[in-house]
Amino acid sequence: MTDKIPVAKFAVLLGAVVAVTGCSSAKQQSAAPTTARATKPTPRPQAPARPRIVRPHNGAVPILMYHVVGTAPPDAPYPALYVSRNDFARQLTWLRAHGYRAVSLRRVYDYWKHGYALPQKPVVLTFDDGYREDFTNVRPLLARRHWPGVLNLAVRNLLDGKLTVPQIRLMIRQGWEIDAHTINHLDLTTLSSSDLRHEVAGSRTWIRRRFHVPVAFFCYPSGRYDARVVAAVRAAGFFGATIEGFGRASPRDGLLTLPRIRVDGSDGVSGLAAKLGAYG
Repeated sequence: MTDKIPVAKFAVLLGAVVAVTGCSSAKQQSAAPTTARATKPTPRPQAPARPRIVRPHNGAVPILMYHVVGTAPPDAPYPALYVSRNDFARQLTWLRAHGYRAVSLRRVYDYWKHGYALPQKPVVLTFDDGYREDFTNVRPLLARRHWPGVLNLAVRNLLDGKLTVPQIRLMIRQGWEIDAHTINHLDLTTLSSSDLRHEVAGSRTWIRRRFHVPVAFFCYPSGRYDARVVAAVRAAGFFGATIEGFGRASPRDGLLTLPRIRVDGSDGVSGLAAKLGAYG
């Protein structure tokens, strides 16, 4: 015998079924856009812009040579090599105001060798040896302008604590180029073949292993070199090298004997402007 459901109770059950079905349908409808958003294709990353090629690409570029940016102690053997922090800051301001933009030596090399475009008025800022002031005085002023510096590092200055490994690593992260200036800052023209190789090739190997940077350029201590020293620099694999000559650097000078413009403590802004004008 089949039981019969009263009409009123059947209506209540039917309404409940309809309500449950409606809720389920609504949930499916509301979930649909979420599913669509989740499956939306991710935009492809844009390919990096290719460097602009210019011709001709053998123009001369000024390479400025600094040593210590700070106050010379009373017993400093070479006080002329100290440029005050205030003078250096004013020189940077003057350079920017007159259209100069700092670039690395590698960028200049890529311009000369491959034609990669440079700013209209490029300038390279090099700092020899490696001093605490490169980190405390120079680095913040360049970082404020997003300009790179070139540290010609004599390894002995690092070993003696004038700079530290963490400081140099931060400088690298902020765009500095690290190049070699020998191990012990000796007169390379007086060394035996094995000692010459140790100072030149050894300094490049040491810096590359410690900091994992190319170390593509060399700087002759005190600007001293001869044919044998240049041959050792070439054999060590350096792309180029700087001297303490005068004038703007050009590939016509030979990439292993690139002149620089020395900035002295007595120059100030007017002296720097005069030197750039004289070698323009």
